[in-house]
Parts: sequence; C-alpha cells; structure tokens
Amino acid sequence: MLLQSLLSLILILGVVVAVPAKEKRVHRHSDLSDHAHDDSTGFHYDHEAFLGKEEAKTFDQLTPEESKDKLGKIVDRIDTDKDGFVNHGELHQWIKHRQRRYIEENVLKHWKEYDQNKDGKIGWEEYKNTTYGYYLDEEFDDVDDKASYKAMLTRDERRFRTADRDGDGIATKDEFTAFLHPEEYDHMKAVVIQETVEDIDKNGDGKITLDEYIGDMFTSENGESEPDWVLTEKKHFTEFRDTNKDGFLDNHEVAQWILPGEIDHTDNEAKHLIHETDTDKDGRLSLSEVMDKVDFLKSSTLTDYGSMLADEGHQEL
Repeated sequence: MLLQSLLSLILILGVVVAVPAKEKRVHRHSDLSDHAHDDSTGFHYDHEAFLGKEEAKTFDQLTPEESKDKLGKIVDRIDTDKDGFVNHGELHQWIKHRQRRYIEENVLKHWKEYDQNKDGKIGWEEYKNTTYGYYLDEEFDDVDDKASYKAMLTRDERRFRTADRDGDGIATKDEFTAFLHPEEYDHMKAVVIQETVEDIDKNGDGKITLDEYIGDMFTSENGESEPDWVLTEKKHFTEFRDTNKDGFLDNHEVAQWILPGEIDHTDNEAKHLIHETDTDKDGRLSLSEVMDKVDFLKSSTLTDYGSMLADEGHQEL
C-alpha cells in the first residue's frame, strides 16, 4: 500500500521517543485503501479511494443531509469542464489527485518529526537516532523481540540508502518520499520486492511456498475450516502467480504479483465507481445518480473529505 505506515510514537519514561512499529508490507495499491477490494463484504475500499483514507473517517461522522451537501460540493470540483456530469477522465484524475495528496501529507507529517535540526533535510543518523535512539543505547535489551527490532533497523537503513540516490547519507524531500512510499518509485522496486519476500518467507530460503503465501493472510484457529476466499487464493497461487510451476514464488514472480506495471489501480477504481453508480449507463455520472448512491460513494475513495473541510476556505483541491 503503499504502502505504508512505517513508525509510531509512544511515551517511554515520560519522554516522547519514536519507536518502530512493525511495518506493513508495501502493497501495489496501498495508497488508495488498506481494505480489500471486495464489494461482497462492503465498500470500504471504494470509500477510501473516493474520499481518501483519513478523510473518509471524517465523512462517516456526517449526518445524511450533511453527507449529500458535501458530496455535491465534491462532485462540482470533480466536474472540471462544468458540463454537469462526471466522466471517467475527470474521476480518474480526481482519484490520482487524492492519492498524491495522501502521500504528500504523510511525508510532511513525518518530515516534521524527523527533521530535528530544521535544515530542510533528513540524514540517516538523524532518522536513526530519532527512531531508535533510546534502544540503540540499550542494545535493544528492553525490547521483548530484540531480533525483530534489530532487523527493522537493518531494513530501514537498506531502504534509506536505496532512496538516497546521490549517496550522501542525507534525504531530500523527494528521497524521503521514496523512503516512505517506495512503491511510487521505479528505483525502489527491488526493495519493495525484497521486503515482501522477507515478510512472507518464514523459512528464509528466499522463496515463497504456498503455505507461506496463505499463512501470511489466514491462520486457522480452533480447527475452523478455510473460507472460500482462501481456496480462491490457493488457486491464484498455483494457476497465476507461480508462473514457472515450480511450487514457489521467486523474486520475479513476486514482482509480477505486487508491482504489475501495466495495471493502473486509480483508473480501475474510476471505472468501478462509474459502473456501480451510473444507473442510466451513459458512461458518466450526474449529480442525481451520485446522490442516489450516496451511501456507496461516501464509503469510497471519492470523498477524501477530512482534508476538504480544511481546504474549503482556500479551494486548494
């Protein structure tokens, strides 16, 4: 996803210290939503893709009347040619804009945390000391899973060094963006693939077995039977993901799985939203069609509403 929450802050001994939380693996569409794209279980993915992840939470708190009023304003902004309809191109550009906006805000938030000397740059030592400083002094002795935290430090440094294209040990804003959102940068793809394999490959042989693949998504508890979606994933593994049919996923096959370059998820989401909302099937959305599907759309990527509330005064969206 992207993507990706890298670190969290907690209080230790009364002092605010950045402590690395276990990183979520980067997924190819993580910046659209963290939810699975499965309409049979709800429209959370569409909600966050249309509205944006943080803003979707704010939108959920509005009354039905407020939802319709705000959704109408969003539609007006998406309708750039002001013909009274939202077409595929306009919707596609809107979702891409919301995705970019999420990344920019996420980077800015972390930038303020890690640029300790306020010089407009973040050095590896600066990042490491802010994130791991307390534990570095103690050799991670106070951490229950000492090995995991040491591995995370190694992983962070590898990703930072790869993002630092000029090799000076200092990240510019663009390099720091590549560090936080490597799935957005071609030169970071090898890191994304390596981290994915490391997360799923439990026996450390550098390949992913079917059991490891399924185990990353589902673990049976108390003898429960496997749900249908697990059987579907097993079929995907054997029929589509394991292209050379050797029973494993290697780096190349993992790359095809998580970073298929020919797939534009924002474009697919725009098509999906129009398909679900365009009741007269003319290939575009009217305001009345949007209002008729308000419950679906307010739980979609379209609305991204929290930041829109802040922006309403100066119309930056």
